[in-house]
Amino acid sequence: MKTIFEELGGSYSEVAGYRLPNLAMPDTPSIGIWGQRHLRWLKRNRRVTYTNLLTTGELCDYLYKIDTHANEQFELLIRQLAETEGITERMKAENQMEWVRRMNSIQNRAEEIVLRELVYC
Repeated sequence: MKTIFEELGGSYSEVAGYRLPNLAMPDTPSIGIWGQRHLRWLKRNRRVTYTNLLTTGELCDYLYKIDTHANEQFELLIRQLAETEGITERMKAENQMEWVRRMNSIQNRAEEIVLRELVYC
């Protein structure tokens, strides 16, 4: 007679006379900084959503999607802002300190936008 675990596709191994279930963690995608920040925000501000995602097993996929989308938006914003402000490779070659200052400003603004629009909402 099969156990419920076996009926659902599980299997057992015998170890020292005991039948132990063969359990494996599912492959989970790597979650970057944006997904980790959103996770912290969910735990603090949206406990019910966090619990629902966790108990249904959808949390990792959800965080991975947030992280991927936030990364794409961040890179797009940096490119667009740099183009709008006329920051070029020529400027980088001629005046590195000015280029670094302006790119840091753009990165900070892009980060604030991504955090406000995607991570903390």
